[in-house]
Amino acid sequence: MTATKIDGTAIAKTIRERISKEIADKQARNPRYKPGLVIIQVGDRSDSSTYVRMKLKAAEEANIVCNLEKYAEDISEIELLEKIDAFNNDPAVHGILVQLPVPGHINEYNVTSAVADTKDVDGFGGPNIGELAKKGGTPLFVPCTPKGVMVLLEESGIDVRGKNAVVLGRSDIVGAPVSYLLRNADATVTVCHSRTQGMEDILRRADIVVAAIGKERFVKGDWLKKGAVVIDVGTNYVPDDTKKSGQRLVGDVDYDAAVEVASYITPVPGGVGPMTVAMLLRNVVNAADSYFDRQKSRHITPLPLKLKSPVPSDIAISRAQHPKMITKVASEVGIAPHELEPFGAYKAKVSLDVLSRLSHRRNGRYILVAGITPTPLGEGKSTTTIGLTQALAGQLGRIAFANVRQPSQGPTFGIKGGAAGGGYSQVIPMDEFNLHLTGDIHAITAANNLLAAAIDTRMYHEATQKDGPLFRRLVPEKKGKRTFLPIMFKRLKKLGIDKTDPNELTEEEAKKFARLDIDPETITWRRVLDVNDRHLRGITIGQAPTENKVPPRETGFDISVASECMAVLALSTDLADMRDRLGKMVVASSRAGDPVTADDLGIGGALTALMKDAIKPNLMQTLEGTPVFVHAGPFANISIGNSSIIADRVALKLAGTEQDEDHNAKTGFVVTEAGFDFTMGGERFMNIKCRNSGLVPDVVVIVATARALKVHGGGPEIKPGEQLAEVYRTENVGVLREGCVNLAKHIQNARQYGVEVVVAVNRFETDTDAELEVIREEALKAGAADAIPANHWAEGGVGAVDLAKGVIRVAEQSQPERFKLLYGLEDSVQERIEAIAKRMYGAAAVDFSETARKKVEMYTKQGLGNLPICIAKTQYSLSHDPALKGAPEGFTVPIRDVRMAAGAGYLFALAADVQTIPGLPTAPGYLNVEVDCETGEVDGLF
Repeated sequence: MTATKIDGTAIAKTIRERISKEIADKQARNPRYKPGLVIIQVGDRSDSSTYVRMKLKAAEEANIVCNLEKYAEDISEIELLEKIDAFNNDPAVHGILVQLPVPGHINEYNVTSAVADTKDVDGFGGPNIGELAKKGGTPLFVPCTPKGVMVLLEESGIDVRGKNAVVLGRSDIVGAPVSYLLRNADATVTVCHSRTQGMEDILRRADIVVAAIGKERFVKGDWLKKGAVVIDVGTNYVPDDTKKSGQRLVGDVDYDAAVEVASYITPVPGGVGPMTVAMLLRNVVNAADSYFDRQKSRHITPLPLKLKSPVPSDIAISRAQHPKMITKVASEVGIAPHELEPFGAYKAKVSLDVLSRLSHRRNGRYILVAGITPTPLGEGKSTTTIGLTQALAGQLGRIAFANVRQPSQGPTFGIKGGAAGGGYSQVIPMDEFNLHLTGDIHAITAANNLLAAAIDTRMYHEATQKDGPLFRRLVPEKKGKRTFLPIMFKRLKKLGIDKTDPNELTEEEAKKFARLDIDPETITWRRVLDVNDRHLRGITIGQAPTENKVPPRETGFDISVASECMAVLALSTDLADMRDRLGKMVVASSRAGDPVTADDLGIGGALTALMKDAIKPNLMQTLEGTPVFVHAGPFANISIGNSSIIADRVALKLAGTEQDEDHNAKTGFVVTEAGFDFTMGGERFMNIKCRNSGLVPDVVVIVATARALKVHGGGPEIKPGEQLAEVYRTENVGVLREGCVNLAKHIQNARQYGVEVVVAVNRFETDTDAELEVIREEALKAGAADAIPANHWAEGGVGAVDLAKGVIRVAEQSQPERFKLLYGLEDSVQERIEAIAKRMYGAAAVDFSETARKKVEMYTKQGLGNLPICIAKTQYSLSHDPALKGAPEGFTVPIRDVRMAAGAGYLFALAADVQTIPGLPTAPGYLNVEVDCETGEVDGLF
């Protein structure tokens, strides 16, 4: 009998047509679905080039994006590995194929192993081969030729179960993987190689023969069992004068003799070869499918909590929970390995590359957590932010991020203590959260103080040099040529000088360029440090004998988080925007009344260099292992009191949905916190942060406590460290209901922006059901969509499940188009301040001091008057006066001063005497701090 020829060309053509249709169908559902393959070829071997052309042609026909990357024969192994790594990190590339063989100076194993497992469409990497060899293993990809062999057998209707299969050859490319596949398909497999004894006898007992030995016509017809199935994988060239090339391709089997014995046989060419290419395309499509599936299959596996009653201290709870590795936290929410920069085991920075990779995604839901006017004890706003997120992600299965500010070390070692939440709703590890974290505040401190040094240094040099020498030293001659540095063109442009050659400037132009002529009385830039030190609030500098050319001047220190550099970090949208903002920061005025900026000093680039890593948000986790972004910490009294726009943007994309997902069913949540009450952090979030970011919140959560509302209902003053009065420890519905006017005002304030409100009643164990019902009644009467008690402090995410469900329900009905800001920038400065004071605080009028009026006139004249407003005031009242509780009306807000934050992009008006560097109490927090010298653990922070 004559064997049936297994037509690999026809079978492969059918498979390629199926693949092409499959891709077209998927692209119709998701236009972004574009499987991508990169073929890497080193050198220009003619045999390799032939295979590459076949693959390129087949990929093009199947609508697979295929790029050939050709590198010179002498490329080093390190350079080649760098190229592969870049493709590993490219989301548009789903498969990487290194065309073998590679030049002798390159280690083939190193190169094939460098291809990411998820892109190893050749299946040659260790994990894929290892999984294939393991019984029950699940390789991501099977090598293309062995896979083609199995498909040929399947398509030909050949059942291999229980058959004797002999594989000639044990290469990692064909022989070994084919033997694993046959074994996994329940064949009895024998592998023969050059050292095998009695090979002919073994072959005569074989039901299936796979020849991959690389020797032309090695297997003779009389070596085969009658009716055997022969799969010839050989590719050998022999001379043939009838061919244009002078040679033809033959296999490892003597085809003419074998065809008379076998039942099925593959020809060479036209057998396994076309299948190899078809299987490559199949693997690329599978790789693309896996990539897109991973984008939609993000899932957070929560850490279980072991709740105790009574609730232990915060630090005891933190220590009792073992965090996930930060790499796992990142992986669960879809952050790629190359986008993560770990700082130790439990914290990391996240690259802004995430934003470009996920730019196509619809944002997740955006939730703002603010509060009512608090007591000095705090009402659990941070704890609620964490607890709500733990409920959303840990209990309800949504992707959810808590976005919080980085705490300053000043309060940590002073009065307030840590800021990681509390009880069973906190960020861990708490000590790392509250101390150095990843060094962002240190970077801001360095940048701020470099700018302070630059100001005084420039004044010194201008005072000690004449115009000509000053210009020549600023623009020195190097190698016989004087050139402007790139940053200098910013000042030239500001001065209206369009010359690019320093030698072409007139004496007057050179003087204008070189002499900033800073008026010392107008310098607003102060030095900073991240420590509470009241004795640095006012200092005199320039007293050393070496500085006697410039009179000493008075200045002072602020706490680092009060630096405008911190506000810039919080409000920047990307690195370029941060660079622009840092350069625009106004530090003083010239004697002529012109604003002097950081770029005038030529320092904007250096400031950006110091802060370029700080712009990346910091990833941590909650007690339940759900993700937290900790980024930026602008001082809440005089600045915006919010975490960064960038952290919110990154989290919203990571929590968002792909184009072919049901948004309501699958979307995640970003829960971001605003400092103090809604009239402070919340108002600035809306009018400054949202104005700048273009983002709109879906829901505002107002955190309330019965304790604080009783204060606003006439309860006695609460002082830290003192016993709470009886009214706060027992039921008193009357006082509570009176105090709900404060909650009502905050609800009304939030709803002015067109956003619905959910009230989170942070429940204390002394609260009664009757009191909680009063708060709910008053909240709904004031216009809240819902008011829900939560016990996340004592129960973690479980205690906030009802709150989370309420937030989801209201968020699904959000109408972003209803969002509106409180004022327009075309309004005058006074009109903007009055809008905030009257509509947010309940004031009847605003009274400007003479200093404030003159400052506003100067900013307007300088072209810096059309900026949003940040009013610095007390956090203990809706008004400027901490003694006015409840919802006062009819008062006048005094504006003592108006200051400029041109880089951050707002004016801040002072309605209270706010200390920008707090002092330490008699018994500061640092007294409690100690380090266990055996374990290295920090005790006493909380």
